[in-house]
Amino acid sequence: MLVTRALVVRPDNAGDVLLAGPAVRAVAAAGHRVSVLAGPHGAAAARLLPGVEDVLVWRCPWIDPEPAPVDAAEVTALAGTLSRRRFDLALVLTSFHQSPLPTALVLRLAGVPWVGAVSEDYPGSLLDLRHRCDEDLPEAERALSLAAAAGFRLPDGDDGRLAVRRPLPDMTDRLPDEPFVVLHPGTSVPARAWPAERFAETARLLADAGRAVVVTGAPSERALTGYVAAGVAGAVDLGGRTSLPELASVLEEAAVLVVGNTGPAHLAAAVRTPVVSLFAPTVPAARWAPYAVPTVLLGDQDAVCRDTRVTRCPFPGHPCLSGVTPEDVVTAVAGLVAAPPPVYAGAPAEEGR
Repeated sequence: MLVTRALVVRPDNAGDVLLAGPAVRAVAAAGHRVSVLAGPHGAAAARLLPGVEDVLVWRCPWIDPEPAPVDAAEVTALAGTLSRRRFDLALVLTSFHQSPLPTALVLRLAGVPWVGAVSEDYPGSLLDLRHRCDEDLPEAERALSLAAAAGFRLPDGDDGRLAVRRPLPDMTDRLPDEPFVVLHPGTSVPARAWPAERFAETARLLADAGRAVVVTGAPSERALTGYVAAGVAGAVDLGGRTSLPELASVLEEAAVLVVGNTGPAHLAAAVRTPVVSLFAPTVPAARWAPYAVPTVLLGDQDAVCRDTRVTRCPFPGHPCLSGVTPEDVVTAVAGLVAAPPPVYAGAPAEEGR
């Protein structure tokens, strides 16, 4: 397939976009100029992906977690923008619970001549490639399997892991001199949050064990990060004080990240940092756990919320994570710090068409 301009669509949150990275690199490896259509929550992550030339931003009402009503004028404007860019093909990346077909319709209205996506639904003339795959694949491999089905393969030497664009900002003057653990207590979905008081107790226990602590979070989480860091000797509170590239740099320098199932877990994977994952099973860990990095998964994966996709926990006592203690986390951190570096076998074999 001879093309010059390719569009990869992933209008989700930052973590979802980071998981699309290997597929993006496979398309770019064919020599194409790759643009990404992202949502406002994922645009910064898209700009971090190797192989991306530019990023288009649109809040997609059939993907966004807090969608506005569909506005015909906005959809028409997007189709016009895409038409003017004259894309030769588009890959629509989705999770198992999302349909690519509304997006494919907009791409057809924009005149994109070739569109591929994973779809169980009959697509009519909306898709040229209707790909199917094992729904228990990790999200990164799901996206990469679509790229492979479209004929795009990772180049020799690319192991298929998550990655970010280099160089990253130098953050050493804001970080401890000794090895440190990052605690990221915030989550994009409240149902996936471990209680703030347990993060605070974990910070104290880590400091008592002689480990330096850095706490990170979004600007809206400054009160939370301040609470977790308060009273912990030497703790560095970076809540609301890092851009996404700066956060990537902080995580790259960390010994371990402690975090829920949220974007920074995937950012840590992209810079090869081990993760203690406080994982609420509202989505399957097989698909959404940190990809291809040493990980300790904590939380009851058979709890009543399993696979419900709830965003606010309706179950008394938050049963999936309530059994995880600060001591459990400290033990998991120690195990990851002491473990020898793993040997990663690389991405699974790909079957292109």
